[in-house]
Amino acid sequence: MKVVKFGGSSLASGVQVEKVFNIVTADPDRKVVVVSAPGKRYPDDIKVTDLLIACAEQVLETGDGGEYFDTVIQRYTSIANELGLSNEIIEIISDDLLKLLADRSKDSAHFIESVKASGEDNNAKLVAAYFKSRGLEAEYVNPKEAGLLVSDEPGSAQVLPEAYDSLYELRKRSGILVIPGFFGYTEKGDIVTFSRSGSDITGSILANGVKADVYENFTDVNAVCSVNPGIVENPKEIRELTYREMRELSYAGFSVFHDEALMPAFHAGIPVHVRNTNNPDAPGTRIVSERKNTNGPVVGIASDKGFCSIYVSKYLMNREIGFGRKLLQILEEYQLSYEHLPSGIDDISIILRQDQMSFLFEKEILQRIKNELEADEVKIQHNLSLIMVVGEGMRCNVGTMSRAAKALATSGVNIEMINQGSSEVSMMFGVKEADEKRAVQSLYNEFFARVIA
Repeated sequence: MKVVKFGGSSLASGVQVEKVFNIVTADPDRKVVVVSAPGKRYPDDIKVTDLLIACAEQVLETGDGGEYFDTVIQRYTSIANELGLSNEIIEIISDDLLKLLADRSKDSAHFIESVKASGEDNNAKLVAAYFKSRGLEAEYVNPKEAGLLVSDEPGSAQVLPEAYDSLYELRKRSGILVIPGFFGYTEKGDIVTFSRSGSDITGSILANGVKADVYENFTDVNAVCSVNPGIVENPKEIRELTYREMRELSYAGFSVFHDEALMPAFHAGIPVHVRNTNNPDAPGTRIVSERKNTNGPVVGIASDKGFCSIYVSKYLMNREIGFGRKLLQILEEYQLSYEHLPSGIDDISIILRQDQMSFLFEKEILQRIKNELEADEVKIQHNLSLIMVVGEGMRCNVGTMSRAAKALATSGVNIEMINQGSSEVSMMFGVKEADEKRAVQSLYNEFFARVIA
């Protein structure tokens, strides 16, 4: 059995939905189909999810969804018309959305959750209706009916362990099951969404729940690339990588998956196959628990901007018991989470996403660290980019760090910070945001483009 997930771009129009139908029917093992809300049809288009969020916010403010409601319904109507479906499905979708917008029994957070989740929910109804119109045995399955229970954390729900037993029962159903991604239900019956890109999470949860042989994730790229194609033209495609490598790359800016999306599939040991809806014959990328390291020490390079670093120096810091705890406690009091903590004998750097920091309390934090910890020096550096060089092969390969540092030096990029995890699967470099693109290009040339004699 295969669980197949299709992203918003794969379902943005009737033409795309027809491609989805052909893909699903091409393989009898594709039994569970997870769908996103309709995405962009062209670069300046607006995703249905974004329209729904704006609609919900306008209803809270004025009591009327107005043009946002009309635009959402027009999007579904356009898809249905392209597919030759009757008005019945549009009436179902329209009535559902009107009912959600009229329900003011929820607090504002849960109200917005239920409205924005309707993008996936109603698209699943439309896709199931089209499959049935083509003579396929298919049915729409609501996540509540499937038993997809989640924690009550709007926008960042977590699946509850007991959900998996209920989801396994889906194996007993016949035909194609079309299930909306992005959301589940709390034990109280409220709709709560995962983080954005949450349909990937739903697919991963369902793959775990039904004990699928493979989780196929169809998107709009032929494969996962070794580096951002916006930085390096025509980068090498990755044919196979491990979950650990994918998580490292996703954390550092890879846009193929949210960095938590694959964890349910990973825990069940289910391979993930990334494929292209528009080119289903392309080999794609397989994400597995283990792989043979046959492609050199590095499998991919990712980067992300928007970081800052708080540098703290104190002589004999290493002998002071509780220094780190007291430092992190100050950050905790300001509700700040850190990303990395590279350190030396007498100094430590705290890497944070700088959008957490407010200028109003930035000086206060620095002053508290200096006074309460009696630090010799405390300073902050803004506008950093973190570059992650990732590969399981680095564990058994000598000189990878040296090659990376030399490549950056040759291209004139100053390294502000270096950190390597104990797993030895990744190396992280901090550079100024202005140097990010040049740094990534130089690292790619070193590990992927340079021919070694």
